[in-house]
Amino acid sequence: MKLSDGFDARRLRPKGSCSWRWRFGAALAALFAGFGVLLTMAGAAMLLGHAPALGQLEATPANASVLLVLGVFSLWFGVLAWRLCRRRSRRRNDLCLAPHLMKKD
Repeated sequence: MKLSDGFDARRLRPKGSCSWRWRFGAALAALFAGFGVLLTMAGAAMLLGHAPALGQLEATPANASVLLVLGVFSLWFGVLAWRLCRRRSRRRNDLCLAPHLMKKD
């Protein structure tokens, strides 16, 4: 097949979308997960008897368990949001082929 001089294969593929929103979301989710780790560690330290973990906060077992639960939930939410943002930022706007139809290396 003869190709004309003005043919450019790059024009056939759509331009990649701007993924700065997904990168910002992933960074925010990573910060949220890090905050969850810190809260979890502080709650566990308070439960184990190291009360100066949070300074002037009252070191009761109820407060420590609340911190521990909030830390675990924020860690869990941060990891899920980070994974979602990473998956969305890597998604291409090209053809949607099934994984078993892709080229095997």
